[in-house]
Amino acid sequence: MDMGLMGKRALVCASSKGLGLGCARALAFEGVDLVMNARGQDALDAAADAIRAEFGVEVTTVAADITTEAGQKAVLEAGGDLDILVTNAGGPPPGIWSDWNRDDFIAALDANMLTPIALMKAVLPGMMARGWGRVVNITSQSVKAPIPALGLSNTARTGLTGYVAGTARQVAGHGVTINNLLPGIHATDRAVQLDTGITQAQGITMQEAREQRYATIPAKRYGTADEFGAACAFLCSQHAGFIVGQNLLMDGGAVNATL
Repeated sequence: MDMGLMGKRALVCASSKGLGLGCARALAFEGVDLVMNARGQDALDAAADAIRAEFGVEVTTVAADITTEAGQKAVLEAGGDLDILVTNAGGPPPGIWSDWNRDDFIAALDANMLTPIALMKAVLPGMMARGWGRVVNITSQSVKAPIPALGLSNTARTGLTGYVAGTARQVAGHGVTINNLLPGIHATDRAVQLDTGITQAQGITMQEAREQRYATIPAKRYGTADEFGAACAFLCSQHAGFIVGQNLLMDGGAVNATL
């Protein structure tokens, strides 16, 4: 299937590894030139070099913290006229309700709600003026089914979902779509972090922690970054212009819901 993305330009946040890298690679496979962002320069450069070598697209790297105003300014200046925006930032730490104070919530909102909103506000006018654009926000399955240990993430990402629900319908008439991709557990560093927490809390091995989580997923495994990236590329494609303000679960069936 021709995605119709050859020659488009995309900003993919937090894309040196994990789900962000999966999205960057899938877009590069379709001929999209990239602006890749992450905090660590070495990992970012290595990922960018691999993409250039494999796919032959133009890749600009910006090592910056996307959750800061300075970081956002740097990536947007490097991005220029963007056709595609993929927002992404690491999730807040797990815990229980009594662990978190106001500063913890503000940090979570800054990273996982206010940052993607700021980026969308920056790029949407240009997309609308050109009559085409795609925004994909990487959020979490927790907006469909809250995860008790991820209360900070539940809060911030649900807030972003509400913002997208209204905004997507205001820009769709200009050829611009905004949708959210909701990952469950994928084989990334985030999974290692969460599984490590289980090993420490329950005194079990890493493999036992993973098998315990596999049992909660109908697919009986973790997702892959490549699978996730392919879904992202489709939402960015010419075929997804009638998909507006939706929340696509990528969770192996873990969220048990009819709608």
